[in-house]
Amino acid sequence: STKLTMWSLKWIASIAFASLTPRSCQAFYAHSMRKSSPGARVCHTIRMQIPATAPRAPMYAPETAHAPAATQAAAAAALVSMPPAGYQGAVAAGEKKAAMSAFKIFSLGLLSGAHIGFGAYLMLSVGGMCPGLAATNPGLQKIVLGAFGLPFGLLMTLISGAELFTGNTALVPLAMFEGKATSGQLFKSWSASYIGNFIGSVLFAALVVAGGTLAASGAPAAVAVAKTSLPFKTAFVRGILCNWLVCMAVYMASMARDIAGKMVAIWFPISAFVALGLEHSVANMFIIPMAMFSGAAVTWKTFLFRNLLPVTLGNVVGGMLCVAAGLSLAYGGKA
Repeated sequence: STKLTMWSLKWIASIAFASLTPRSCQAFYAHSMRKSSPGARVCHTIRMQIPATAPRAPMYAPETAHAPAATQAAAAAALVSMPPAGYQGAVAAGEKKAAMSAFKIFSLGLLSGAHIGFGAYLMLSVGGMCPGLAATNPGLQKIVLGAFGLPFGLLMTLISGAELFTGNTALVPLAMFEGKATSGQLFKSWSASYIGNFIGSVLFAALVVAGGTLAASGAPAAVAVAKTSLPFKTAFVRGILCNWLVCMAVYMASMARDIAGKMVAIWFPISAFVALGLEHSVANMFIIPMAMFSGAAVTWKTFLFRNLLPVTLGNVVGGMLCVAAGLSLAYGGKA
């Protein structure tokens, strides 16, 4: 009985070590089994013949956990492309966009206008409804304004494959700089996506006004009046800075290989541009018309020439020069 008890304890301990430690302890397990009774070897044989269709969950980290730091770093890097490979992926994306038909770009532009509209809608419904916070802690209110809304609007656009004009000001020029798109394709992409974004945003703004969820709030009207009161130069420069961040969000998201990575790449730059008070043409295509439909003292002429024109020009400069040209100089074929 004592001998059987000692053998049982030894067998249990050997299994525990084999399950919880690397291969060195498995060798001990095999050695103990060879010196055990025939009954123990039978139990061992039965245990080792469990069908592969019912695998056990591993009890210890895989051997990559014990690999050199360089191996672990390479495994982690698989979730995101390195800069040169990421650049080539962005060029390929721009080439694909440039090759689309004008009608498809326009159709996907309608969707993207609504997506960005959803983001701005949430932004105004949350961050725009904090007048007390804006008065007592304006910095925190700006963070709230940026964190809730536009990041998820851009995420919907990128995951669904919709066409956003501001993102196309960087991706399609990248392809053109590498000789994989023409200036005619660039014009087609920009014009079709811009028109689609505009119509989609305005239609979505009318839908939101019909829903009445922001009817009692003065936030949209105040924002619209402030945006259309900016000097031309100020709106232009804010458009440059804004789309620099937006295009970097699009570019970095294209380098991420899973949706969590894309979300992180989008969230920080997009929430930053909102918190900084910068100007995004497509977001304004929703915000200002929605305020106008709600009775804001802004005319279409004021909207188009005092805000949308300078902001659009700034967005083009920010995307094409600050992002696309800079990356092309660093990673392009002639770099």
